[in-house]
Amino acid sequence: MKFDFSKLGQELAGGSGIEELMADLGEALNSGGDDIRMLGGGQPAHIPEVNAIWRRRMEEILAEPGALERMLANYDPPKGNPRFIEALTTLFQREFGWPVTDANFSVTAGGQTAFFFLFNLLAGEMPDGSRKRILLPLVPEYIGYANQGTCGNLFRAVPPKIEKTGEHEFKYRVDFDALEITDDIAAICVSRPTNPTGNVLTDGEIERLSKLAKAHGIPLIIDNAYGAPFPNIIFGDATPVWDEHIILTLSLSKIGLPGTRTGIVVAHPRIAAAMASMSSVVGLANPNIGQTIARPLIESGEILRLANETVKPFYIEKSRQAREWVAESFGEGFDYYVHRSEGALFLWLWFPGLPISSAELYERLKARGVLIVSGHYFFFGLEDEDWRHRRECLRMTFTMEERIVQDGIRTIGEEVARAWAEAQA
Repeated sequence: MKFDFSKLGQELAGGSGIEELMADLGEALNSGGDDIRMLGGGQPAHIPEVNAIWRRRMEEILAEPGALERMLANYDPPKGNPRFIEALTTLFQREFGWPVTDANFSVTAGGQTAFFFLFNLLAGEMPDGSRKRILLPLVPEYIGYANQGTCGNLFRAVPPKIEKTGEHEFKYRVDFDALEITDDIAAICVSRPTNPTGNVLTDGEIERLSKLAKAHGIPLIIDNAYGAPFPNIIFGDATPVWDEHIILTLSLSKIGLPGTRTGIVVAHPRIAAAMASMSSVVGLANPNIGQTIARPLIESGEILRLANETVKPFYIEKSRQAREWVAESFGEGFDYYVHRSEGALFLWLWFPGLPISSAELYERLKARGVLIVSGHYFFFGLEDEDWRHRRECLRMTFTMEERIVQDGIRTIGEEVARAWAEAQA
C-alpha cells in the first residue's frame, strides 16, 4: 500500500539528525553490549549519589498512603501539577527575586516538546500570510531544533566568530556586528550552555541579546536544559536571568531524570497559557512521575544543593579527564582543536582541513563501534551551506564509563589520522 504523507508528515517523518542520534543512543544503551562505545547522545551519567536520591523518593512515595496512586492513576492539569508549579514559583522568588507567579509556569512532556510548541507558536506562517522565523545568534546550535518547524525551515542563523584561545583550544563568540533583526524574526533563541559545544554565553552577551529582543518587541528564548539554577552543569559563573520578554526553559533530564520527560517553561502568562493549551491538544496532560519525584526537592531547595555540590563537580571532573585523554590520543599526523569546555556534557572537536567529511568520519567510527554525532547537523539555518568548517567538527559526550570514553577517544584519533594518511598517500 502506498501512503502519501502531508508536508508536515514529510517534515517530521523524513529523517533527521536527532532521529539518528536517538536511534543510536537507544540501541547502544539497550542492546549494544560491551563492544559499543556510545559517545553520541545527551544521556546523563548515572551518578550514584543522585540515583540514591531517586530511590529515596520512590520509597517515600510508596510509603505515603495514596501517593503512588495519585502519581500513576490521575491526570494532572495540562499546565502541570499545581503543587509542583507552586514549588517552582516559590523557589525562583526566594532564590533570585524574580517577580513570577504560578501564571508564569507551564510544564511540558520534556524540553524537546516545549521547543516544538514554542517555535510553532511564535514562528511559521502568520494569520496575515507572512512568515516568521527564529533567529539563532550563534551556531552550531542544538540538533533537536532543526526539524521542528511544521511548515519548513524556521531558522536563520549567524555564523560565529572563532577565537583560538590555546594551542589546541578555541571558542565561538556571538558576532554582534552581523546580527540583524529584521521584521520576519519572531524570537531570538540560544542554549546556555550551548549544545553541542559546551559554550556558555557570558552575562554580557545574554544582556546584549536581551536588550536587542526587548527593543524589537520579541522574546529571547533561553534553553536552560544544562544550565542554572538546575542542573547547573556550568563550570564557571553564569547568572540565571528572567524577565517578561524572556522565555526560559528548564528540564529534569540532565539532573538525572530523563525518563520522566519533564520540561518546565517560565514565560509571560500568555505564553505559559498557550503552552498549556497545546499540551492538552497534543497529549491531554503531562507525565506526573518527574513532578512528583522532584517537588519536595524544589520545595526544600535540595535540588540546588544537588546541582551545585554533586552534579556540577561530577561533570567538571568528567570534562577534565576527557580533555586529558584527547591530548594523549590526538595530534599525531593531524591538527585539532577542542572548544573550551564551559559546561554541558560534551566535547566539540574541530579538525581543520579534515580530508573527509564529518559525516563520513561518523560512518567510519560507527563501523568500529564508536558512536559520535557528525558536526554538520548543528549548523542549520545558515545561508552559506558550503562553509567548510561545518564539515570538520564532531560532538562527543563524556558521560559514559571511563573505559568507554577513553577507548572511544583513542579510536577517534586513529580514524582521523588514517583519513589524513590516506589523503597524503
